[in-house]
Amino acid sequence: MKEASEHDSWSVGQSYDHYMGRWSRLIAKEFLNWQNIPKYARWADIGCGTGALTRTILDHADPASVVGVDPSEGFIAHARKEIADERATFEIGDAQDIPVPDNTVDVAASALVLNFVPDKPRAIGEMQRITRPGGTVSFYVWDYPGGGMGFIDTFWKAAATLDPAARKLDEADRFPFCTPEGLERLCREANIQGVTVKALEVDTVFPDFEAFWHPFTLGAGPAPGYCMSLSTSNRERLRKRLEELLGGENEIRLTARAWAVSMTNI
Repeated sequence: MKEASEHDSWSVGQSYDHYMGRWSRLIAKEFLNWQNIPKYARWADIGCGTGALTRTILDHADPASVVGVDPSEGFIAHARKEIADERATFEIGDAQDIPVPDNTVDVAASALVLNFVPDKPRAIGEMQRITRPGGTVSFYVWDYPGGGMGFIDTFWKAAATLDPAARKLDEADRFPFCTPEGLERLCREANIQGVTVKALEVDTVFPDFEAFWHPFTLGAGPAPGYCMSLSTSNRERLRKRLEELLGGENEIRLTARAWAVSMTNI
């Protein structure tokens, strides 16, 4: 299945943050609670994006340092602007060739980005390379195949009723490996055994339909990119279809679930 999409526009930091970043921060806290890493650890946040995981590490894990790495200049600029903490540094770089020396971090983590890495086993190997022996290598991805990202799943199901071509953009079809079995298989391909997989869940809460709909009009990400590629009339049809499904004035509460993987580096 093709994993890249013409609508994968993730470079606009503020728009992404309003669409996904706020939920990424919630799930990041659940991830840290599960990991329970000791204080003063040296962290690497691979695919740091706008810095949701980095910010959470700084606020809740009391690290010695965090280096955030991402290929997007826009995301790195946004993270540098928003996170003025001397413990944090940000570098433009690829998860398949991480610009961090061997054995120099205690924890290498990757939050919600492995989907977009072409050579996933290589990226996991790179995370192992930069982590000291006995350190922790971990990552997590949204449960797209299981409908775990409720608000995105609802969007694509509604879009497909109006435009069958929308199905090929649905992350549930594009990222079938985002299941416990798929992640364990990926680790085996990277010659890793003995991993632990855990479900992490938070609620995404919107006070009303307008709060639900607005992020889809910002253009950052597959669903918003698709939404804004529609004609005005077709976009309005989609809006009305979603409002029929979800209601207009009441609070909307949907689950966001991620699958997290953790292993001790050898």
